[in-house]
Amino acid sequence: MREEHRELVAKIRHVLGPDGLLGPEEVAQRATSFWDVTPMRALSLARPENTAQVSAVLALCHAASQPVTVCGGLTGAVAGSVPSPETLVLSLERMCAVESVDGIEGSCIVQAGVTLQTVQELAEAHGLLFPLDLGARGSCTIGGNIATNAGGINVMRYGMMRGLVLGLEAVLADGTVLTSLGTMLKNNAGYDLKQLFIGSEGTLGVVTRAALRLFPRPRTRNTALVATDDFSKVADLLSVLKSQLGPGLCAFEVMWGSYVRHQVEHGGHTSPIDPAQAYYVVVETQGSDAARDDAAFTEALERAFDAGLVGDAVVARSERERSAIWRLREDFSSVLRAHTVYGYDVSLPIRHMDTYVRRVDAGLQRRWPGSRCMALGHIADGNVHFFVLPDREGTTQEESDEEVYGPLAAVGGAVSAEHGIGTEKKAWLARTRSAEEMNLMRALKRTLDPRAILNPGCVFDAA
Repeated sequence: MREEHRELVAKIRHVLGPDGLLGPEEVAQRATSFWDVTPMRALSLARPENTAQVSAVLALCHAASQPVTVCGGLTGAVAGSVPSPETLVLSLERMCAVESVDGIEGSCIVQAGVTLQTVQELAEAHGLLFPLDLGARGSCTIGGNIATNAGGINVMRYGMMRGLVLGLEAVLADGTVLTSLGTMLKNNAGYDLKQLFIGSEGTLGVVTRAALRLFPRPRTRNTALVATDDFSKVADLLSVLKSQLGPGLCAFEVMWGSYVRHQVEHGGHTSPIDPAQAYYVVVETQGSDAARDDAAFTEALERAFDAGLVGDAVVARSERERSAIWRLREDFSSVLRAHTVYGYDVSLPIRHMDTYVRRVDAGLQRRWPGSRCMALGHIADGNVHFFVLPDREGTTQEESDEEVYGPLAAVGGAVSAEHGIGTEKKAWLARTRSAEEMNLMRALKRTLDPRAILNPGCVFDAA
């Protein structure tokens, strides 16, 4: 460790106390991320307990031009929180308090290190709902969800994380604290500054506390797995269900047949529908009147059958059956155990999805004959996820990126739907954003983080 680093670490230790700062050896006992189990390498890892400590640490790092990598639950899929040996890691793991819940306004104020599942359970205990939901719910943090503008399975009804944040507190790179934790739905008093930090991936400031929007807890839930043989029927099914079920339709998750077959053959899952089908859809509704909602759900599926849009369907009759359906969709651990796997998260108009997926698969087959491309996603909001398994040695992510990202421009797609850019996608960001947009992003970065210390190399190069 260089002398200037020793001096900075000593100052940070004085601010945080002996338990608030981990050295390189202790840091190395942690995995780099959920996706990368190699030991984390960093100068130190700071664990502040409150906003004042975050402010003090960042002020010291700003003065020393010390790079800082901000991390939450380390479940991000684009290497946005991977430090270098010369980087200080700032973790909000000790800032995990729930400060207040207001059942009348439908809001809560929490610290950024609280996990998503904790907020979900908190809301449920008060007869309310926090609707953001994704597979990493037990590990991902609210601060990380805000920094990446998380999406998940309920976006079509409740929107992205951006729409669930009523107010927030953030600390700028120089230690300045911006606190705007109002819980009003309406506030047009000047610029909505919180939006600068939502989806900025920790490059403009560190979110420390948030006011979140809560909803009345649904009293009913209906879930079904349906199958069909043509993607045009998938799109038509979505239109029919939207028309029949209205705002009660909260999830419409599509799995291509190759993904389901892999889950059955290698993942230890069972499918209540023949796994030889071409497309599978998890449909879920929420409501408040059991008799009416059950009848409406059944009628909507019957209309889809009568219209020839559905070849087979199974309705969950218990929480156990519902959980089994969702595990088929969410538990892709067997995919991750493959020798090599490249994961993707893209968005594009629904009408182009099937053609796009076929084009990606064809490109991968030309490059790597026998490779596997499995698609699934939150189709109702234009989001497709890919798992690419080359099934051979000597492949690179860059080669796979060419096949997946290359065709997006022709269909007006984006290289990230909900996972962000991180470091893995920044070479492709300019394919999605114009030069004018990129220039404005860099101008914002220079204004809020003039020494470019926050998450260096993430999203784009600051220069």
